Amino acid sequence: MNKETFLRNFMEEVWNKKNFEEVERYVHEEYKIHLDNADPWEGKILSLPEFKERLKFSFGSFPDIHFEITSAIHDDNQVAITWIMTGTNLGKIGDFPPTNRKIKTNGMTIYHFYNNKIAGHSQVFDRLTIMKQLGFV
Repeated sequence: MNKETFLRNFMEEVWNKKNFEEVERYVHEEYKIHLDNADPWEGKILSLPEFKERLKFSFGSFPDIHFEITSAIHDDNQVAITWIMTGTNLGKIGDFPPTNRKIKTNGMTIYHFYNNKIAGHSQVFDRLTIMKQLGFV
């Protein structure tokens, strides 16, 4: 299986289906968040339990979060994807209360691989649009 297919399966199983049991199959034991502005874990190396906590944080705010991959490019150690993220804000985001509003935004993530597992990412997406859609700005 090539890395693009592997990553697409990861996005579907872990992010879209919220299947925590599959994390170890896809994610390296040390996962570094190289770049992800406004992410509290930016610059940190996460263990598998910490990676799962990060997932719970995202799913707590948006339990129905869903990623549609719109394009992908891969090489030996990276897969870059563009995506559309949708979800409904049913939990707190930091100090902000849940709004029950739906969001939709675009982004791009470069996933880094090590020993045939996902070992980190660099990501940019339009968080301002989300804040507007939620009524915070």
